[in-house]
Amino acid sequence: MADVAFDEVDKVYDNGVQAVFDLTLGINDGEFLVLVGPSGCGKTTALRMVAGLEDISAGTLSIGGRVVNDISPKERDIAMVFQNYALYPHLSVAENIAFGLRLRKTDKSVINERVTWAAKMLDLTQYLDRRPKELSGGQRQRVAMGRAIVRQPQVFLMDEPLSNLDAKLRVQMRADIAKLQRELGVTTIYVTHDQVEAMTMGDRVAVMSKGRLQQVDAPQRLYDRPENLFVAGFIGTPPMNLIEGTASVNGGVSVDLGGNKLPIADEALANYPRLREYDGRKVIVGLRAGDLHPGREHAELPKIHARVELVESLGGESMAYFRVDARQIKSEVAVEEQQLESTDAASVVGSRPNLVASFPPHVQLKLGDDVAVSVDTKNLHFFDEASGAPLR
Repeated sequence: MADVAFDEVDKVYDNGVQAVFDLTLGINDGEFLVLVGPSGCGKTTALRMVAGLEDISAGTLSIGGRVVNDISPKERDIAMVFQNYALYPHLSVAENIAFGLRLRKTDKSVINERVTWAAKMLDLTQYLDRRPKELSGGQRQRVAMGRAIVRQPQVFLMDEPLSNLDAKLRVQMRADIAKLQRELGVTTIYVTHDQVEAMTMGDRVAVMSKGRLQQVDAPQRLYDRPENLFVAGFIGTPPMNLIEGTASVNGGVSVDLGGNKLPIADEALANYPRLREYDGRKVIVGLRAGDLHPGREHAELPKIHARVELVESLGGESMAYFRVDARQIKSEVAVEEQQLESTDAASVVGSRPNLVASFPPHVQLKLGDDVAVSVDTKNLHFFDEASGAPLR
């Protein structure tokens, strides 16, 4: 096992496109680190540089304390699991798992021992004689995992290994991969565009955007203390509501959201003390869906008035979409996903719903009604309108 360290790493392709900028990131020995971000953010390029499948344009990359910039992939002692499984259709499950060991001319008794061990760990023992076409998607992915773990490498690299599976199977495989990594204790770098995967699997999560590392931290800390608007708008399901407001400091501190004046709780001010410096100025207010509640059931909380635009019943909860008379801020996440040309930290959304709340399923809402929504202001987030930086 080994640690992995990026030190000011750049990747520039022959056509001049730069995919990774000044990446400095350390992955600890035995750690499960997830690289997450929207398509084109540079996460897969970073992973491929660790594998030796992409050359490094500048900076250094180390595995186990050894600089590997000019080391061939086969000499790096890593194993990679791909999105498309990359299994040989004419080989059995056992032969696929053993393939890498046979290339290295490993002793046959060692090969049999490791294949048996991996198959048992991955619940593949009864399928060892089958061909890949006879397996389900989840079983094929486990075969690909088996081929990687029998090598007993220093580092596992996983490039969106669950993206071809259906939703239910992805949930199961998330748990299986996380459990396997804990049992093996092998340093693992896992790439995904799905922030739910990132939050549920990683010891730490590194968020990337446009080739740059935005923030790296434990999943809960990313959720609680985003370092910029991009992370705030990317981490969380549904994404954080981002609304333009005007701060007011007059004894206490409040924020006006389209005529709805919210007194800010001391807990939020302790987390965002610089909000006091923004008297009379525009700020971006972040509200999580879980911090919005039906007005009648939380009479003690301050309220905003909103119009019901859409309600989605999910069984255990309802996602309620509202329109409030305030400007919605669109983080760079949404801008990237829609491939807009704007590079501003925020942009205006028109007359669509601009506030989403997670309500209990019993709450009855009628489309078009004007209702009061209670806000737990102790959990609000505040960002500078121009830079997108948190007001800490």
